[in-house]
Order: sequence, then structure tokens, then C-alpha cells
Amino acid sequence: MKKNLIQILALGLLLTGCSKKGNQPLSGEDSNSPKEEATAAINAGTVQQNIRGFGGANIRGWVADLTTAQRTTAFSPSTGIGLSVLRVRVSPNSSDFSLEKPTIDAAKSFGASVIASAWTAPASMKDNNNLVGGKLKTDSYASYSAHLRNFCNTVGGVTAISPINEPNIDVTYESMKLTAPEVAAFVAAEGSNCGASIMAPETFNMDKTYMDTYLSNATASSKTGYLCGHIYGKTPYTYSAGKEVWMTEHIYNTNDANGWADAMGIAKEIHDCMNVGYNMYVWWYIRRSYGPMDESGNITKRGYVMAHWARYVRPGYSKISCTANPTSGVYVTAYKSGSKIVVVAINQNSAITYQPFTISGATVAGFNRYRTTSSASLTADSFTIANGSFGINLPASSVTTLVSY
Repeated sequence: MKKNLIQILALGLLLTGCSKKGNQPLSGEDSNSPKEEATAAINAGTVQQNIRGFGGANIRGWVADLTTAQRTTAFSPSTGIGLSVLRVRVSPNSSDFSLEKPTIDAAKSFGASVIASAWTAPASMKDNNNLVGGKLKTDSYASYSAHLRNFCNTVGGVTAISPINEPNIDVTYESMKLTAPEVAAFVAAEGSNCGASIMAPETFNMDKTYMDTYLSNATASSKTGYLCGHIYGKTPYTYSAGKEVWMTEHIYNTNDANGWADAMGIAKEIHDCMNVGYNMYVWWYIRRSYGPMDESGNITKRGYVMAHWARYVRPGYSKISCTANPTSGVYVTAYKSGSKIVVVAINQNSAITYQPFTISGATVAGFNRYRTTSSASLTADSFTIANGSFGINLPASSVTTLVSY
């Protein structure tokens, strides 16, 4: 009889829409009783890294530029994905520079920052006189910094520039193959003359040995504003060097471009990058079959997942202390700006998971809540909390963002 009574009470909770704590609405749409897990403790008084933003690349010289409508879809934090970083290519042909302005200006109008990467110097400045491979000639250092500075001056408002994309791999497209000392030698000589703060060395696999060697050149290190790299083939890891660390390119699986499992993989990847202290996360092409926006300009499931951070964790927010993995399959990060708190929770489990939270170091009356699952995108509601403690049901296989009010 006792067992039957418990089952009846549990069913009543589900039917009346109340959670186990604080009479908060259930976030699941499942008739199964949710499983309660360990508390995720958020401490707004423990501030971690500054957040620069979440973005993607628009490589206009290789694919068609974003249209006016697609720029809004990409960068609007109210009606679009809310990307807050735009990465662009520095063409080896200076006559192309002004063609970047329409998308750059649109991104900036929505509050996004602009970062620029050069895949190669002009062929005349390289030892093989070719846009593919080869090295930057030392007697071309000043000419190359003038080329980069011209780009920044032409487009305006570039936050940081990378003198070389992925210098540590051999490829068959625009590129330069440079060792860490060679990149450092250019930055030491000309890093102050490139028109924007230097982000480097932008390695293919966030190569720690390469970055350590690059930074061992004290002059190059002093002229480098931001460390950056790509996590291809690398699990995000903590890198401490007294500078912000930016993840400036990655593609997570393209086997199932619009599949929910891959979208959830991106969610976990963003969580991992934030959890190890990175200040920025940038996807590869913004508009692509496997991107946050498809070729027709529609937001994909990947895009809706990115929006859970990009829309609500805006530039200037800081990550704050939070239990990263309170229970198996649940991953949580938290952020703040002034008195506003944002929490992003991933539930990888195949069942609803009831997740308790506590908040210290801030006073929160309640949250606006946004949830994305395989069948719904950014569905919204709100709830109140009391005494810094609450619990919600995380839908099966989902991403949930909470924004305090």
C-alpha cells in the first residue's frame, strides 16, 4: 500500500505541473517520474573568465557572402542566433578588402566583435611565390604588416587579427607553413604595426608545445593580445599563460548535418570550452549545411543550440563558479553581468532529469527559461524561486538556458 501511495503522489505531481521543490513548473513533457540528482551549486561571488562571445566565420572569398536577411538571422540576439563574434578572411588581394564591409558592419550593428585571420601573405612576399605553402620572407615583414594594417583600416573596427591561420599543418589551399619561432619572429618585429591586436598562433589542434614555444619569445608574447587555436583533434584543456584563450575555429561532425545528436555534441563542446576557461568559441562557416544556418538561411538545430549561449551570454559577461557535472549526463555552466545570472544546462540523458540548484553571491527572484529539444526550439516560460534554491526538470536530451529577472 505504501508503494502504491508513493506512485499516486508522484503521478499527482506530474499532472499538476509542480516540481519537487518550490512549486516550480515541470520542464519535461514525459509521463515518467523524473530522477532527482545532486545539487548544482552556483556561486556568483567567484568570477572566472571574461566572455568575449560565440560566433562563426564568413569567408566571403570562398563562399557567397551572407545576404542582408542572413546577417540578421546570424547576429540578432532577439530574432536570430545572436552570434557575437564574426570571423573573416584577410584576402591576399587587397582589392577584395572593401567587399567584407557589408557583413562586418551588420555584425557590429548587432554588438558583435570582428576577428580576422590571414591564411597567407600575398605570393610576392613568400619564398615560393605561391599562395599555397611556403614561408613569409623575412625581408617582407614590413610589407606584410602593411598589408594586414590596410585590411583593418579598410574594413574598420577589427578587434584582433591573426597573421597566419593553422601554420602547423600542410594543406593544398591558401596557407603558409611556419614554425612557432618563425611566427614569433614576425610578431616580435611587426606585431605593433598590423592595425589591430594580435591573436596568435592559431594552431590546428590547440598545440600546446607550439604555443609554449611561440610564447617563449618574450617580445612576441608582449605583442600578442590573445592566444588562439582550433580544437580539431583535441579535447579542450586549460591553458594558463596570463592571456585570454580564444577557440577560433571548429567543425563538430558533418555526418548528420541537421541531426539532433550532433547538435547535442556541439552543446557539450561549448560547455567544455567554457569550463576549461576559454573566452571565445567560434564555429567554422556560419551558413553551411552543417552550420548554425543552412544554405537557405534557416536556423538549424546546431544554430538553436549555439543560441542558448550566444543570445543570452553576451560579450562582457563573466563565467562564474558552478558545479560543472552535478550528475551523470548533466553539464552546467553559469555566467553573470551585473546582477543578471544566466545558467546553461545540458541533459544528455534519455530521460527527464530533475536538477536541483543553489545560488549564492546574488539575489535572484526568478528566471525566464528557454529549452531546445529534438522537437522544439527555444520554447520559453518563466518561474520564480525563493531563498536561492530551486529545482527544475531538464527534458530528455535537451539544452536549457535560464536568464534571471
